[in-house]
Amino acid sequence: LHGGSRQKATAVGGINGRILGLWEKRAGRQPQQLPTFPASQSRSLSREGNEEKDQQGRRGLSFKCLRSLRYKICEDNWRRPQGPGLEPGSQEPEEKKIALELLETEQAYVNRLHLLDQVFYTELMKEAKTGKTVPEEVVKMIFSNISSIYQFHSEFFLPELRKRMEDWNRNPRIGDVIQKLAPFLKMYGEYVKNFDKAVELITAWSEKSPPFQELIADIQKRKVCANLTLQHHMLEPVQRIPRYELLLKDYVRKLPPQSPDRGDAEKALEMIFMVAKHSNAAIAEMERLQNLWVVYQRLGLEDDIVDPSNELIKEGPIQKISTRNNSTSEKYLFLFNNMLLYCVPKVIQVGAEFQVHLRMDVEGMKVRELKDTEFPHTFLVSGKQRTLELQARAPPAFQDAIDRKEKRSETFKAAVHGLETDTPALKTEELGRRAPQWVRDNLVTMCMRCKEPFNAITRRRHHCRACGYVVCARCSDYKAELQYDGNRPNRVCLECFIFLTGHTVLEDREGKYKGILEKGAAEISSRSLLCSSLQLLDKNGKGGTRGWFVIPQDDPLVLYIYAAPQDVRALTSIPLLGYQVRDVPQSESRHLFQLAQSRQVFTFMADTEELKQRWMKAMARSAAGITDPEEEEEEDAGPCDEAE
Repeated sequence: LHGGSRQKATAVGGINGRILGLWEKRAGRQPQQLPTFPASQSRSLSREGNEEKDQQGRRGLSFKCLRSLRYKICEDNWRRPQGPGLEPGSQEPEEKKIALELLETEQAYVNRLHLLDQVFYTELMKEAKTGKTVPEEVVKMIFSNISSIYQFHSEFFLPELRKRMEDWNRNPRIGDVIQKLAPFLKMYGEYVKNFDKAVELITAWSEKSPPFQELIADIQKRKVCANLTLQHHMLEPVQRIPRYELLLKDYVRKLPPQSPDRGDAEKALEMIFMVAKHSNAAIAEMERLQNLWVVYQRLGLEDDIVDPSNELIKEGPIQKISTRNNSTSEKYLFLFNNMLLYCVPKVIQVGAEFQVHLRMDVEGMKVRELKDTEFPHTFLVSGKQRTLELQARAPPAFQDAIDRKEKRSETFKAAVHGLETDTPALKTEELGRRAPQWVRDNLVTMCMRCKEPFNAITRRRHHCRACGYVVCARCSDYKAELQYDGNRPNRVCLECFIFLTGHTVLEDREGKYKGILEKGAAEISSRSLLCSSLQLLDKNGKGGTRGWFVIPQDDPLVLYIYAAPQDVRALTSIPLLGYQVRDVPQSESRHLFQLAQSRQVFTFMADTEELKQRWMKAMARSAAGITDPEEEEEEDAGPCDEAE
């Protein structure tokens, strides 16, 4: 990851069990005689260079370019024109034509490997040993195990293939040759993993060392390079395995049903497929490690976060909802397979881009969707140490990432419980062990325990650190040790103090009458026929009180009016039985309707026309005495009339 010595790279890869084989020793190698490219191949390479040069900048090939070039192989546009004696319509069997094409492309490929190993690598290493260009270790990291690949193809694969084609008339088969040598192709995994790092090293040292850049440029000017850069030649081994797979597929497809080579060829194709899969896995792993390292750099490379075995599932901006002032602030989340990082963008981005404010373990994490009309697409992330109320840009942004991960990992699925829609209150057994959701200040106008109204001077808002309720100072004048906060004493309400400590407080609350209005807004809203914010206008229809209006399921003939959605006591209630519901046509910005009975008239204003129609329908059913939600109305008009 750090791009240090080859031994360090091997050690990092070994953590994930991905490195296949050892780095080869290069000392003492003597250059071999340089083979020449056929004229037809030189023209082909030149043609490829003109097409690819437009995509190739001075900084070399990126991983995206690598992947796009690899997948272009699947289009079969890389297949060479058939040489003399193999023109369409010749009498040679189709399978032999493909076998000869394999031999021809293998010879050209060995020439390309010779160029990489015996020219580029040998000359660069010779200069590196003088100490005037780059360190020897850098050259070794650039070319990885190209020497082993070249040796295998030039001394084993190509001679075996050539020998078989010379004896084709007596033994028309190549499946057994490929089957015997295919396991050695797994050595490509190391080369493919190293490719992107090699390109980066070429770019970086070309800028640092002019002699290094000049030597590469000098070699690239030679006729044998066919006007292609070192990076393009290095891409050839990455493309070779997929080409074997396509050629062999075509070969098997053209074999006669009774061919003696069918069994070996199909087995060889299966082995090549596994090698290609191995190569693709190496590319995916290298890309994952590269992306992971970029994320760690953005986070400042903190020791307790950097771990190559982590998997980044999702990242993105998020809005944090404040429980104090009902505002939002921009934050940033990184969701890994084992942790969630809650970050803040740094104002001065020197080094790290983000500052990690909170790390939450995925184990024990819960995610719950919130129904909030003021802040749509909100959800609650509850960990053992902290609970966050967040707003996403779209509903499934966070949960979808978790769901995708759950499908691939039973461990992750067991740790994250998914979307929950139950009450925000903690379960009794979790009280003090898990950070609670704090009720937002603007959602209550009175203490959620004693029901006394808040004011800015004598009765201010406080939060119970155990249950998250908004309570007054008198109701939260207690301390209890909370397990999620390291057993440190925290401010809690009376009910939580009694539960957590087992102590009793001498306060006579026995026999206190619970009035008809003492129904919690949150409690009955979760079991309501309809609930939302409305505005109750004054007699002049110009002003009034905005509040939270609820028709409970267990009391469907009464409309309860609260100052805020989380209040534990209603301000007032209106018995709906016998009222008429009337529409009040107004402008598009005012959606008005009325409840009228004798001389008593209540005028309401909804936020939208759709919400207004829902309230009129619900109130009309209650006014008609209909208590069963499934019961059909006998008349559409009912008690709803147009206001005169």
